[in-house]
Amino acid sequence: MIEFYRAGDEYGCFSNFSDHGFFLKDRYWSSSEHYFQAQKFVGTEHEETVRLAATPKEAAQLGRSRDLPLRPDWASIKEEIMKEAVLAKFRTHLDIRQILLSTGTQEIVEASPIDYYWGCGADRTGKNALGLVLMEVRSILADENEPKST
Repeated sequence: MIEFYRAGDEYGCFSNFSDHGFFLKDRYWSSSEHYFQAQKFVGTEHEETVRLAATPKEAAQLGRSRDLPLRPDWASIKEEIMKEAVLAKFRTHLDIRQILLSTGTQEIVEASPIDYYWGCGADRTGKNALGLVLMEVRSILADENEPKST
């Protein structure tokens, strides 16, 4: 099992707070956290405010603020949005793509003690949705790396 949590730790590149920017939807995103949080407000001025946040932590704080109008379909699309961000990040950066692919078929767990949706939570009963997204992205990238028969 591969565990990660903070961007500075081993496998920290799996964190949405890691310093791995990418282009998606014709714009540059400083981190997958920036993209994910901004998509809560797509089509509003708040989207750009979150995109331009100075740090992933600031983007997260803005995105989690319920003072801003959350898009009504968010609950049903948030995992797909996360997959878009994570896939773009690992397609952009060869070094971390190789790290992800090197995990083979091992389970990947976001060892967050506080997040029971994206992580496993303190008692490890959480959904681990980010770990599941990373394993799905790993599978997609592995398929893309397979030589195509002619």
